[in-house]
Amino acid sequence: MSENPQHADTPSTTPDTPTGPTTPDTRTTTPTITGPRPEPLRLFGTTWLHHDNGYALRRVGASLGSLAAAAAGCFLLRFAYQGLQIADVGGFVGMLVIVMFAVCSAIAFRKTWEGFSARPADPAREQSLRSLKTIGFVGSLLAYFFRSLTEAPGEKLHRTEYEAAVKQYERRRGTRTGNPAARKKKPKRT
Repeated sequence: MSENPQHADTPSTTPDTPTGPTTPDTRTTTPTITGPRPEPLRLFGTTWLHHDNGYALRRVGASLGSLAAAAAGCFLLRFAYQGLQIADVGGFVGMLVIVMFAVCSAIAFRKTWEGFSARPADPAREQSLRSLKTIGFVGSLLAYFFRSLTEAPGEKLHRTEYEAAVKQYERRRGTRTGNPAARKKKPKRT
């Protein structure tokens, strides 16, 4: 083993090992991807594009997982409410906590549901609602559950954006008729 750390990771110089920077092998038959690439979704990657590689199982897992997490969250909120009852803080505080979690969950559900079909118009406002959505995490989990019954959460938004990008790419690609430098030069009028 060499004591110099710079040379510790260098490959040996045998005829089969390249010594220069690694480049893709041009002899392989793997086609190169041209054009826009689909944006990966959380838990789904890019399987939403062609509904392949376990897409249906991932949807079932996402729906069951979000429903189980929402149920566990409700169970924990019940323990918190029982703690308030044991502490004997009064009926007003208990009702205030219930209303706060219900309102925050409703807002979180709505904002999460809207986020599946459109990008936020004002990202700063979405950032300010982050703590409210954290408090109403049960609403966000329920939105994931209901959306994953029909599609991957966010699939519709990503699909429309991807299809628009592909159309724009094809339109730009279609206007090119070849190498402009290789075109025949027209004679100048005198």
